[in-house]
Amino acid sequence: MEVHLIDGTYELFRYYYALPSAHDKNGREVAAVRGVVTSILGMITAGARYIGVATDHVIESFRNDLWPGYKTGEGIDPELLAQFPLLEEALQALGVVVWPMIEFEADDALASAAAAAARDPRVERVVICTPDKDLAQCVSGTRVVQLHRRTRITRDEAGVIAKFGVPPASIPDYLALVGDSADGYPGLPGWGAKSSAAVLSRYGHLEGIPEDWRTWGVNAANPAALAQTFAEQRDRAFLFRDLATLRADILLFETVDALRWEGPSPAFAELAARFGATTAPGETMG
Repeated sequence: MEVHLIDGTYELFRYYYALPSAHDKNGREVAAVRGVVTSILGMITAGARYIGVATDHVIESFRNDLWPGYKTGEGIDPELLAQFPLLEEALQALGVVVWPMIEFEADDALASAAAAAARDPRVERVVICTPDKDLAQCVSGTRVVQLHRRTRITRDEAGVIAKFGVPPASIPDYLALVGDSADGYPGLPGWGAKSSAAVLSRYGHLEGIPEDWRTWGVNAANPAALAQTFAEQRDRAFLFRDLATLRADILLFETVDALRWEGPSPAFAELAARFGATTAPGETMG
């Protein structure tokens, strides 16, 4: 059994900017929704049967209360935002399990679903379909992997280390130091990718970094300045790590069987017709 967990927010953004505009019979912009649904139909046609899709039903989350600069929906095209509920409706009609997140983020849902699926001994592999570096923290060995569907690159635990220089467990610490512009927090001044990876590859987590840089024994540029910055902004580093740490304990389903695709509901034919689309798996929507 292989479980596919899909970042619906990323997919919707990707298709919104990749496809020409298209409107349904009611005049609403639907190109991105049609692109995502067509893509998932392709996965089903290729044999995927256990599927879950997470979306950011609202862009904001509990993290906005922790850090005022955290990402919001500001600046996102209204035609893109309006397609989130349409996507959720379309996928539910298709018979695919959807998790529209409000208090938490889609990434938290993916992390929680991956952890739950990995606990089932019947599951041979969990494939988290997103290029988002946050999800690298969920990768485990070769059983829980991350797939960038556009580039077709699959990254297991060895791949995460090769990419970031740290194992999955250290990804939140790494992001705390280097920052994440997409999520709206800057990291610590001077802590670049190479220095952060060098220090964390030896010490693992923020609390393991010695105060005395002379004991680090790593190849990092200007370690004295890095140590000073870390000492001065230690609290901020731990806050950023909290922002980067995905919540993996959200109860989304009782068993993996809940994710099995059993075919579209009768509502999908009506929805596809409204979009000016075909309905059968394997055919193109529009």
